[in-house]
Amino acid sequence: MILCIGRENKKYILLLNMNNRFLESLFLILPKFINKSILMKAEYVLQVPVSFLHQTLWFLRDYTNTQFKILIDITAVDFPERERRFEIIYCLLSLKYNVRLIIKTTVSELDSVPSITNLFSSAGWYEREVWDMFGIFFLNNLDLRRILTDYGFEGFPLRKDFPLSGYYEIFYDDFVKHICFEPIEFAQELRFFDFSSPWEQT
Repeated sequence: MILCIGRENKKYILLLNMNNRFLESLFLILPKFINKSILMKAEYVLQVPVSFLHQTLWFLRDYTNTQFKILIDITAVDFPERERRFEIIYCLLSLKYNVRLIIKTTVSELDSVPSITNLFSSAGWYEREVWDMFGIFFLNNLDLRRILTDYGFEGFPLRKDFPLSGYYEIFYDDFVKHICFEPIEFAQELRFFDFSSPWEQT
C-alpha cells in the first residue's frame, strides 16, 4: 500500500489512518480479488484481476460498509509496450459515505471484459465508448455498437498505434454533390534535402 502523507496535520494523519484501515479491511474481505491498493490524494485505487472484476464491483455496490452505487465513468489507457496493453478504469461513488473509488484492471488485445450493465445501468454507453475508441470487447453487452465514430469506421482512434491522420479522408465532392470517403493520400513535391540548417549556409 502507498500512503502519500504530505502534511503533518494531526487530523489529516488521522484521516489517512482511517483510510488505511478501510483498505486493509477490503484486503481481508476480498483476499483473492484485490492485487494491490493505493491511497493517492485521499482517493482509493484498487487493482483487480479481470476474472474477478464483476464479483468485486457487485460486492462494492451491495456491501453495507461500501455502497458504491453510482458508476461515474469507465475509461481506458493504452500501453502498447506491455503484454496486457489496456488498463480499464472504473470510477465509483458512494453517496452514503461520500467516498470515491477507482478500480483498475488490465487486459490484452485479444481478451474480453465482462460487461457490468446488469450491475450499473449507466455502464452500457460507457462500454460502447471504450469499445469504439480502444476496441476492447465487453462480453454480454447486448448493444455494443460504435457510439462516437461513423458507421463503417475502421480502426480504434485512441490506440497508440492508430495514425493521427486516420485511414480515410472525408470531403464533399461538388461535382457529384455528395460526401465522399477515400483512402487518404499524402501528395508531396519532390524535394532535395541537404540536412543543413539555413544558419549554416553562409
